[in-house]
Amino acid sequence: MQGYIINTTKVKDEDLLVTVLNKIKVKTLYRFYGARHSNIHIGYKIDYEAHPTNKEGFFQLRGVSHLPNKWMFQREKFYVWQQFLKLLYRHLRDVNEIDKFYYNLLDDMSIYLEKENPKRVAIESYIKLLEFEGRIYKSFNCFICGQKIDKDMIIVRGYLPACQGCIRKKGFKTKFIAHLFKEKNTILLSQDEINELYDIMLEGF
Repeated sequence: MQGYIINTTKVKDEDLLVTVLNKIKVKTLYRFYGARHSNIHIGYKIDYEAHPTNKEGFFQLRGVSHLPNKWMFQREKFYVWQQFLKLLYRHLRDVNEIDKFYYNLLDDMSIYLEKENPKRVAIESYIKLLEFEGRIYKSFNCFICGQKIDKDMIIVRGYLPACQGCIRKKGFKTKFIAHLFKEKNTILLSQDEINELYDIMLEGF
């Protein structure tokens, strides 16, 4: 079975609780410490086996093989990747059964990260997830007052749109955000705008 490690938690000694997202589930497995065990880190895609243990409700993580990508040795890309997976873990932490969309989204991200800017890949993936869950505002009415946004748009957590009358902060050109939401593509946005949208993304889904 293959999956992505989206969280690890230390328990007694050097044992770990490892949360793995596969095609149909988010599962937390128990990993016993051992000198022969391979390293485990958030962001790794692994091939693994889940075996029953005597710990109630837990399966043991065994037979782990890391399935690496070349870009994982590029610090910035791996850092952005890990940050996205930490967000995803918080978003799905109370979920067990999942749609294959989430696994496929991570597979696609891992391909795009090979050649593309990591923050742009993360933002585009964030938009795809919001759209899949039906949480994209495409009408561009302010989520606070309900008025249509004619001038620059304010973007807040969850990429909710707001007007400058309700929230006083720097805005984005509405046509650029419209393109982003429709095409899931950041090509019209400057790197400064990407940095701002990335910081907003990190606030959560």
